[in-house]
Amino acid sequence: MNFLFFINSVLLGVGLAMDAFSVSIVNGLNEPKMPRFKMSAVAGTYAFFQFAMPMIGWVCVHTIVQCFTSFQKFIPWIALILLLYIGGKMIYENLRGGSDGEESSAYTLGFGTLMLQGVATSIDALSVGFTIAGYTLFMALLAGFIIAAVTFAISFSGLVIGKKAGGKFTDRAEILGGIILIGIGIEIFVKGLFF
Repeated sequence: MNFLFFINSVLLGVGLAMDAFSVSIVNGLNEPKMPRFKMSAVAGTYAFFQFAMPMIGWVCVHTIVQCFTSFQKFIPWIALILLLYIGGKMIYENLRGGSDGEESSAYTLGFGTLMLQGVATSIDALSVGFTIAGYTLFMALLAGFIIAAVTFAISFSGLVIGKKAGGKFTDRAEILGGIILIGIGIEIFVKGLFF
């Protein structure tokens, strides 16, 4: 655990939070009078799912690695492929004209919709279990908490922006998130092969 661990965790959080950021802007636009406690609950929901998904992935991959140690050499390749796919898909969908499930709705955000959004915006984070499979449980939990904190801050900011300034940054957010995920995939791949 070093400075690079914290930087990678923050960057993972930023990259993974871009979908939640985009959806938060839309939620802010749809509900301009959303109270602060509800904004905190929405951002907290996204943060929870962004914490839970990497941990679920870590448990699955860590169990596989424990049982099949030869599988460990494929983790950098798997991380590269998954993060290239996720980042590339985010960029492609953005350039193509939008991604699924992020259109605005005319009603206030309900519990069921919020849960679906939480899962939809964090499902990509499940693959992060591959990238952190070499971490100890403590390091994986710490990385998850950092990702959750970053997601909370970014999602809350998205709600504020959506309420005040409109959807100006939604398109750039997905492209930036895609680029960050691709960069992290390459860094993990190179580190896994040569270090």
